[in-house]
Order: sequence, then structure tokens, then C-alpha cells
Amino acid sequence: MKIGMIGLGRMGANMAQRLRRGGHPVVGFDPRIEARKALEGQGAQTAESLAALVAKLQPPRVLWLMVPAGEVTDATLDGLLPLLQAGDTLVDGGNSHYQDSLRRAATFAGHGIGYVDCGTSGGVWGLAEGHSLMIGGDEAVVERLYPLFECLAPVPDRGWGCVGPAGAGHFAKMVHNGIEYGLMQAYAEGFSILRHKCEFDLDLQQLADIWSHGSVVRSWLLELTAKALAEHPGLHDIAPYVADSGEGRWTVDEAIALGVPAPVITHALIARLRSRDPESFADRLLAVLRNQFGGHELRKE
Repeated sequence: MKIGMIGLGRMGANMAQRLRRGGHPVVGFDPRIEARKALEGQGAQTAESLAALVAKLQPPRVLWLMVPAGEVTDATLDGLLPLLQAGDTLVDGGNSHYQDSLRRAATFAGHGIGYVDCGTSGGVWGLAEGHSLMIGGDEAVVERLYPLFECLAPVPDRGWGCVGPAGAGHFAKMVHNGIEYGLMQAYAEGFSILRHKCEFDLDLQQLADIWSHGSVVRSWLLELTAKALAEHPGLHDIAPYVADSGEGRWTVDEAIALGVPAPVITHALIARLRSRDPESFADRLLAVLRNQFGGHELRKE
């Protein structure tokens, strides 16, 4: 099955390479010339435009998008719609909001074009380790794509599945990322406590390595913690600024809409937002208020 891959960032390029290794030819498109040249250097075909990409695929076509969520995805799909025909299939493997996926699936269904939302986890390690794939869409359309999912997953029979109709894949991935926020925050707080117990002079990388084997808190994220501490001892060269992709916000929004308490995920999101405030006006005001009512010392910069 020949695949059109749209978006050749690191993750998209890795997925294209994994598909090719599994015997699925790939034609890639990215507006960046250097990204196309990198894929060509691996022996794959590329196209200079969406129209050229579609022209290189035989109907019924399969096009896999790995582009940023939101306006970029909508613009790409708007450009593809007039180029495709009934029987073709689009797979959105990015981190789109599930409600956007519902809307897009309905639009393309009206043209007889399949639309599959595929929540994709694994990050930059997917080439070597495989990807976890949470798939939403019409079962008949998804079934046709089984060989691709089997190729991209860690092993053919595990790590992927059709979890429901259109929108379900990206909804599951949204919650997956919310859980990820909470896990990362718990590790960060725990290791911070360890670091502040100065009299024990604990080796944090050693502890991360120990906990990675046999411990009830072992995980891939913990293994990555050990790796990060080895590469950046003390983290002195790392700014305390944590970005977010938006999926944590969506998870919290959905929890509120459903009336489901999610304090851990919510706190993890707020901690990330707080990390980006170098002025910390709220903390300054708290310090002033303590001084106002209790005469507590004010520290000056």
C-alpha cells in the first residue's frame, strides 16, 4: 500500500521510515525543502505540492497527516478536498481536538472520503520502539488500514486498536496526554523533594535507575528521567519553563464539562502555566500581603 505522508517533521519522517521498512512505499510532502531532501536521502519519493503528492498515488489513495493541530490541519485539508475522490482515505495522526475531528469526518463523509483520527503516542522514539495508536473512524475504513497500523505499532498485535467512531481516537489521545501531565508532575515533585534533602546528598540518577527495575513506579517516563539526569546533572543548564501542547487544557475542559474531578491533571497544567511567569506578580502580591497583615519580612531583589 503506497502512502502519502504530509508533514515531515521528526515524528512524521520517522513514521515514513518505519512504513518503508515494513514494505509500504511512501511519497512525502512538506513545504520545507530541507525536510523533503532529508526524506529523499533515505530513498523515498517526495512531492513539491499537495497536488503533486495526490498525483503520485493510485486510487483509492491513503494520505496520512502529521501536521500541527488547528489552522494548519484545516488549511491542509481544505487544500486536499478538491484533489481527492470518493474511496480515498485521510488519516490525521496529529494532536487535533476531537471535536475538530468530528467536524472534519462529517465533511469528508459527504464526499465519500474516509476520515480516520489516529491519536499517536511514542514521540521521537517511535522509529525504534514503535507507536501507540488510538484510532477512531468507520470500522470498514479502519480495517483497510490494518497493515499500516501493524507496521507502526511496537508489534503487530499490540499497542494499537480502533477505540470507537470518528473522534474517539483523538479523544483518547487527549486524555492520554492529560494523564502524562500528571505522571510527569509527580516525578518532578518527588525528585525535587529528594534533591532538597541536602544532608543525604542523594544521587538522583541512581535512584531513577533503581526505581526503573521492579519498582511499582517504574515506567518509560522514569527511564527518560534517568536519561535526562545523566545528560544534565543538576539541571543547571535548563530553564524552569515548561510548555504545553494544549491537550492538557482540553482534558481539563472536558473534565469540567463532564463533571469529573481531575485535580492531579489540573494541578499539573497549572504548574506548567506558572513556570512561564518570570515576573510572578501573584507571588509578589502574596509576599506583600503577608507583610501587610503580619509584618513579615519582605525580601527585595
